[in-house]
Amino acid sequence: MSSHIAFVFPGQGSQQVGMLADLHDQEPVVRDTFSEASDALGIDLSGLILQGPAEQLNSTEITQPALLTCSVALWRLWQQRSELRPGYMAGHSLGEYSALVCAGSMGFADAIRVVNLRGQLMQKAVPAGEGAMAAILGLTDDDVRAACEQAANGDIVSAVNYNSPGQVVIAGSSAAVERAISNCKEAGAKRALPLPVSVPSHCALMKPAAEQLAETLNQIPLVSPQIPVVQNVAARVASSPEQVRESLLQQLYSPVLWVDSMQMLANNGVTLLLECGPGKVLSGLAKRIDRNLNAVSMESADAFKKALETASL
Repeated sequence: MSSHIAFVFPGQGSQQVGMLADLHDQEPVVRDTFSEASDALGIDLSGLILQGPAEQLNSTEITQPALLTCSVALWRLWQQRSELRPGYMAGHSLGEYSALVCAGSMGFADAIRVVNLRGQLMQKAVPAGEGAMAAILGLTDDDVRAACEQAANGDIVSAVNYNSPGQVVIAGSSAAVERAISNCKEAGAKRALPLPVSVPSHCALMKPAAEQLAETLNQIPLVSPQIPVVQNVAARVASSPEQVRESLLQQLYSPVLWVDSMQMLANNGVTLLLECGPGKVLSGLAKRIDRNLNAVSMESADAFKKALETASL
């Protein structure tokens, strides 16, 4: 294993119609992975990824298996092209499932079906329009938490994604999030932006979804990851199948500690992050978290080639 390299896997928001299209055209392993995912769900997931429509791809229960599929396809291609194996893996929210599949902890077809169900349960837990999320830029974590506490008034709103210093996402009931946005602006936030999402992820409103997901997740065979996976809930490496399972359930209603997770990697000698999925969201966050972290995306044929070259230096 290359202890200075970590693979990181993106979550919702990184999807777009046509993602990995060039690699799908060129690489049989990518096409096979797309087909395997379509078979597991019993729908043409491959067609939705490559051709849309965007409205359907952006539906939570489709977005999640689609992103998982793209990440696993890139990992399988990496295994074909490189003997280098990362010292660590980590995934942002939904990306944690991608990390666990690629680390050999969970079967791909099982994971596809689980995250499809996860998306359905998340949407059912909070009907459209009743929940909201917002990105807060330019405040300390403590300031954001204080703004949420002041805004709650018996409703639920909390800090849910610690993405980088000065960038925190909040989630909760729509009215409480609106109040928290106002509080954050009054506290001096550079920006406080509502996010175009239909589900308030990682807050207490998702507890019913976690309880229902447990019924299925408890039946899925898991083994200890063959590559250490840093999980979102505690920013620590999962050590057992039981810990993996419990952290996945807690993750639905607990904050994503991405800053702590990346700092944990940096403290353990990681200097290169390879973003194994579409987009460059996690690469963009890396330098803001730790200047010693170099990050390279793998979202296209050219980017994948660059990642191979960078990792072999």
